[in-house]
Amino acid sequence: MNKALTLLCIGAHPDDCEIKCGGTAAKMANAGNRVVFLSVTDGRSGHHEMETGGLIVRRREEARTSAALIGAESVILGLPDGGLEPSLENRLMLIRVIREISPDLIVTNRANDYHPDHRYTSLMVQDAAYMLMVPKVAPEVPAMERNPVIMYWRDDFSKPVPFAPDIVVETDSVIETKFSMLASHESQVYEWLPWVDRFLDEVPSGRKERLAWIPEFYGRHSGHAVTAGERAILERRYGAAGSKARTIEAFELCEYGTRPDAKGLEDLFRGI
Repeated sequence: MNKALTLLCIGAHPDDCEIKCGGTAAKMANAGNRVVFLSVTDGRSGHHEMETGGLIVRRREEARTSAALIGAESVILGLPDGGLEPSLENRLMLIRVIREISPDLIVTNRANDYHPDHRYTSLMVQDAAYMLMVPKVAPEVPAMERNPVIMYWRDDFSKPVPFAPDIVVETDSVIETKFSMLASHESQVYEWLPWVDRFLDEVPSGRKERLAWIPEFYGRHSGHAVTAGERAILERRYGAAGSKARTIEAFELCEYGTRPDAKGLEDLFRGI
């Protein structure tokens, strides 16, 4: 019997993990694995109207509600949204939390990204990678015996280099769950992101209508056509079913952390 794995999704903001890897997280949880969503910041700046204190509380509750839909855990470090820095102090904080969670697999964003919080979250994970196994660094939490595998979730940025997927997960089978998770982040999906992207007037007002609108939001904000390279990986993993997948999540191996071979990588994503 295969032992359960621990997937740690690390995002800069409370909704990042669900948007970028919510489907994979749902499938991992359904397969009996432990899933943790970690937000490095508190989300205090992600709104055009709400005051800071109330928004922090609201976003924490949204994150908890979303994670609970798949039986995942929600952790928020509470660093200031929009003011994140890859300092030694913040790196040590992240090292301690990662050690306590003890993940087999970490997924996060790449360091080439439009948002400074996203870039610095990636840098903090990279800077923490080797140090996770160094006992004299953050000695109050025992060092890990083995470095986790670290992967990046998909993005569309091309400089200095474009995203290159190593594994692709079909998410058609859990897309409604992912949409429900996104809907839990009401302050973002129905308010802030439509406002900042200038389509707030398109957001329906009724709860039922809003849930039905989520695919439209996802398509405009995060959806993308499956590339030829992604399709080839899908067909290798799923056979004929892979040629029909419409929604996916793709991941690229980080050069830091444990570097699994092809079999080791598939073992991490077994059954999904």
